Amino acid sequence: MLFNSYEFIFAFLPITLIIFIFISKINHEKAIAWLVIASLFFYGWWNPAYLILIMISMAINYSIGYLINRVTFGKNQKKPLLIIGLLFNLSLLGYFKYANFFLETVSYTLSTKFEIQQILLPLAISFFTFQQIAFLVDAYKGITKEYKFLHYALFVTFFPQLIAGPIVHHKEMLPQFMDRRKIGFNINNITIGLIIFSIGLFKKAVLADGIAVYANPTFSAVAIGQQLDFFQSWGGVLSYTLQLYFDFSGYSDMAIGGARLFGIKLPLNFHSPYKSLNITEFWRRWHITLSRFLRDYVYIALGGNKKGKLRRYVNLFATMLLGGLWHGAGWTFVIWGALHGCYLIINHFWHFITNKLNLLFLKNSKIWRCFSWLLTFTAVVVGWVFFRATDFNSAILLLKGMTGMHGVSLPNGLAVQLGGFGEFLNERGVNFTLGGGRNFVMTYLWVIVLLPVAVAWPNTQQIMEKFEPSFDKIFDNPMTTFMSNNILMRRIKFNFSYRWAFTLAIISTLGILALSEVSEFLYFQF
Repeated sequence: MLFNSYEFIFAFLPITLIIFIFISKINHEKAIAWLVIASLFFYGWWNPAYLILIMISMAINYSIGYLINRVTFGKNQKKPLLIIGLLFNLSLLGYFKYANFFLETVSYTLSTKFEIQQILLPLAISFFTFQQIAFLVDAYKGITKEYKFLHYALFVTFFPQLIAGPIVHHKEMLPQFMDRRKIGFNINNITIGLIIFSIGLFKKAVLADGIAVYANPTFSAVAIGQQLDFFQSWGGVLSYTLQLYFDFSGYSDMAIGGARLFGIKLPLNFHSPYKSLNITEFWRRWHITLSRFLRDYVYIALGGNKKGKLRRYVNLFATMLLGGLWHGAGWTFVIWGALHGCYLIINHFWHFITNKLNLLFLKNSKIWRCFSWLLTFTAVVVGWVFFRATDFNSAILLLKGMTGMHGVSLPNGLAVQLGGFGEFLNERGVNFTLGGGRNFVMTYLWVIVLLPVAVAWPNTQQIMEKFEPSFDKIFDNPMTTFMSNNILMRRIKFNFSYRWAFTLAIISTLGILALSEVSEFLYFQF
């Protein structure tokens, strides 16, 4: 069941909410139980067979966590339990997500032709597995409490965050489930939740799906070996860059809004990442909860920055490799992770150099800030080529097109509009070809409209800041944020007014009308 579907918006969500409100007035624990049942139904809608998997996973992880918390004789007695828990979770993830990838790699390396049985990837396995790994590790460290299984089950299965995040942490969620004052009927929570959900639906159904029709053909073309020219390549890649942005941003808003209906606040998972002036800042803003998990449970576990600069760089690279593999079992994801590992190493080394040479004054230069943004954004866009491409060869083919190695062409119809300038371009190697004019114009029109929104416009959390939409707050650092427009931010902050009522009515209507062509969220595949 998708957030952007009629059955979710007009059936599942209102029925779940109404029954929850009714039960919460009678008994808090029964209201929690109802949310668990509804969440399991939501998960089982996709494939009922995998309900057994998530329930077994919950039961085993809770039992191990309970036993770890019960051990009072020190970490030596806890460690075997932690190892068992980690092996269980990693084996589960390894079998369902990486077995095919491993076997295909072995088959290719050894030039064998044995038949590989495709394993269907259970929905959300990467998300709920990481949540439970964090719970076990923290239990081992002695920083978790004993919780009721009912509360733990909701922590794992709560439907707004179950399918594509955020990767919630037990210390954020479980205390909320136990607080009888927060969970239940609250007209303010319902109002704010519906507003945020509507904004997210508009981003997904109208903006992300709207520009997707200009992104998908580009990657389909290179997948069959077609060579695309400079403008075709950049148009498709920029379209995907913005499709992914509004798709993920839209889902994050819908998750936060959906949870808020029940009085529950989710952590922020997306905070205008394309405003970043360096790649470190990008990862503070993109998939924030995944970055947090990788930092706390992988990077720090490897030694972090406490064992010298060289070891720090190795740890960064290894962490981002794992981050790439988390997104998908394929070499393109490994390369994407490796690219971002290299980006981070270069960024940290550059900070070291600027501090040594006292070049910090560069950060205040407008020209330098523009260059920093352009460099960061371009690096991210190049990474998205591998992230989206079906294989390595397709990615390289597209990158060649982006560098102009397959020529530079414009639609023939533009030659007439450009007049003498068209002849000037033609003399310098720009070809004018028949057809494709409308597609060219629409592609770049979408990019021209949406890119400034992603780079300069306040995000949903900033617009709704007064109402504390998420569990945590993230404030822009002017030194690492491109075009932080405080005047614009003040002018469009949400308030209960006719202007905002009219705006919300329009975006809600457009979002609902766009549901006639439902598409999955891009992060569902992970």
